Amino acid sequence: MTVKNKVVLITGAARGIGAATAKRFLEEEAIVILTDLEMEPLRKLQKELNGHTSEVMTMNVADRTNVKTQLQAIIDKHGRLDVVINNAGVTADATLGKMTDEQWDLVLTVNLKGAFIVGQAASEQMKKQKSGVILNAASIVGLYGNFGQSNYAASKGGLITMTKTWAKELGKYNIRVNAVAPGFIETEMTAKMPDKILTHMKNQSPLKRLGQPEDIANAYVFLASDQAAFISGAVLSVDGAAHI
Repeated sequence: MTVKNKVVLITGAARGIGAATAKRFLEEEAIVILTDLEMEPLRKLQKELNGHTSEVMTMNVADRTNVKTQLQAIIDKHGRLDVVINNAGVTADATLGKMTDEQWDLVLTVNLKGAFIVGQAASEQMKKQKSGVILNAASIVGLYGNFGQSNYAASKGGLITMTKTWAKELGKYNIRVNAVAPGFIETEMTAKMPDKILTHMKNQSPLKRLGQPEDIANAYVFLASDQAAFISGAVLSVDGAAHI
């Protein structure tokens, strides 16, 4: 894949899909900036990256001032920003009758508004350099819904339509915008789930297994690369055919 020397920003990079994505881009010799809310897990990830050189910084995607400050620091150092992966996200599950305003607001603020803030700020630099790629972390839940996840489904569904809107608006600046919609992926979160739930999740896919974070990371690398130069406004489902 041709992402060598591209300046890549990954939000929510400290663990799970974000960490796997960071590793894949580093393997492809990209210049990778890892961001998350706290520095300690980022430092830990740096030590686990097997000699690959990455940069780390804290970032609160829901804080516009913080995002602008950190993006400017990246641009001041590297002179450009080629790829942004809006991976940061949270869950706060409850059924419709039990979901609180706090749960709704948290998930929509981080997952949807956070991606909007980062994408808006990044696009200003990408417009200046007349190139760039923005990749948004959607979900199978954003396409088909999921029990107990009104807030999460709304955030990811909104992210999908926002992705398509950005692709229309930013194409004239040679900026591509796509989304990846993971299915059920094996992460630290799923490791804590009961076996009965995990079995049900595996059975949603004809492949009868959960996806791996690396499966999503590979999709991001492809969409960021020059091999995907004519792909924009797309939602790539990486779900083992769970949606069929």
